[in-house]
Amino acid sequence: MTYQTISEIVMQGDAELTAAQAHGMAAGMLCVNEQAQSAAWLTELFRHGTPVSDQNKEVLTHLFEETRSLLVSDDFEFDLLLPDDETLLSEQVEALTHWCQGFLLGVGFTQAASDWSRETIEILKDIVEFTKLDTEAEGEEDESDFMEITEYIRSAVLLLRSELNKEDARQKTKGEKTA
Repeated sequence: MTYQTISEIVMQGDAELTAAQAHGMAAGMLCVNEQAQSAAWLTELFRHGTPVSDQNKEVLTHLFEETRSLLVSDDFEFDLLLPDDETLLSEQVEALTHWCQGFLLGVGFTQAASDWSRETIEILKDIVEFTKLDTEAEGEEDESDFMEITEYIRSAVLLLRSELNKEDARQKTKGEKTA
């Protein structure tokens, strides 16, 4: 599934989000709640748009489920859905900022901050900062920085998923003990 394919589907449905934001939102929702459903994501994605065809809905649902499986995989294969390396670096950086915005939206949509760990809050603050990256990037140094930031986010998302789901399990355990 390519960035371009998802981008075209999202545009056809008049979603107010880019493909990167849509994938970020899915990842954010799944980081907070491994049981999140693609239907909730699709509803939020096209809240103000037009319904997409069943075929396109199937492609998006596949993206959501693939994202779920990559997030829980022990192989660390999860990656951000961004334009390929042939795209101008400035466009890649802009997509990265959009991905971070979508991720934060997905996290916030699924769960309000409760008693998150300091580490979780620090990672989310970092991701907020990445939404403000200068998109006027060019040259080898900027490309290297982009690769480092992308790798940090990829690793941070996997760590967040682990942390947030541990916290969710602790909350359920607390609830069971008080019941």
